[in-house]
Amino acid sequence: MGEVMTPETPDLPDPADAPAAVELIGVSHSFGDVPALSDLSFVVPFSRVTVLLGPNGAGKTTAIRAITGALSPTAGSILTLGLDPRTDGDDVRPRCGVVSAKPALYDRLSGYDNLLYSAQLYGVDTRDGTGREVGDRIRSSAARFGILDALDHQVGGYSTGMKTRLALARSVLHEPELLLFDEPTSGLDPESAYAVLELISQMSSEGHTVVMCTHLLAEAEGLADHIVVMESGHSLVAGSPDDLTDRYWPGDLVMLDAEAPDQLDRIANWPGVVGYERDPGSPAQARLDSAGRVADLVIGLARDGVRLTRVEPHQPTLEDLYFAVRRAARGDGLATVARGVVPASTERIGAHR
Repeated sequence: MGEVMTPETPDLPDPADAPAAVELIGVSHSFGDVPALSDLSFVVPFSRVTVLLGPNGAGKTTAIRAITGALSPTAGSILTLGLDPRTDGDDVRPRCGVVSAKPALYDRLSGYDNLLYSAQLYGVDTRDGTGREVGDRIRSSAARFGILDALDHQVGGYSTGMKTRLALARSVLHEPELLLFDEPTSGLDPESAYAVLELISQMSSEGHTVVMCTHLLAEAEGLADHIVVMESGHSLVAGSPDDLTDRYWPGDLVMLDAEAPDQLDRIANWPGVVGYERDPGSPAQARLDSAGRVADLVIGLARDGVRLTRVEPHQPTLEDLYFAVRRAARGDGLATVARGVVPASTERIGAHR
């Protein structure tokens, strides 16, 4: 058998030399008179799950398109894996794996042929020309996402969840350096959505860099290593969950209740209590200068004859942080948070799964 010629690999920047997998600075873009991105800036750390979090219309999908070079913003700078996707998009896109909210699949082809076609588009090496290696890679990718037994079936007969799994298998088939998932659980039932999020978490644990868009707070909870809160095409804030907690949720919060709740009001001016609020029918909320004050509160209240029925330190959820950020951006939220009040959950950006 003659020697198989392998195409030359372009001399591309080493991602390890870049400070971040993705960096956007002052990116703006409009569709006609409608602004989609407005001075958007954020970074995506390597080997982490970065979640673009915000309501529908916040610009998350447009940001993903800009990262891959599928869209060229009118202003600002972008670096993806050390390259400008607007001028080097043909080099950027093969190094990315993308799953859109509504993946484009070929319903009349089998799952295997969908993956084979993608492998051919990305130039996956077959080595000996028989297709044996690419076939092994297709089956391995399909097995990873739980659709190996369905590879021979027409995709038109797949459920929504199976189509999403096929799109995920396709996104990693060419072993990309950057994975971009836009609303990957859109239209899925809770069980399928949970399975997809578990797979994304697993990919992150293996060292993949993932960017995921979602408007569902419950999806990002526990999955995000880095969060970018977006609204109206720009980023309100970015950082790790711990960073955001330190920034927007100062102090320690404890929930208290008693047989006679009004007896709790005496702690409002006690040492270490920097915020206190109690609404009728709800537990009292006390913000403390340190968690060590909880024992002092319990001992002091017991000494005064207050019969406590609940003492529960509160760890802020992503939902708490999200609404704290939104309120701070509007200029009316930090006062509420500073009093130690858990943000109300009436303004939701998506139903929890």
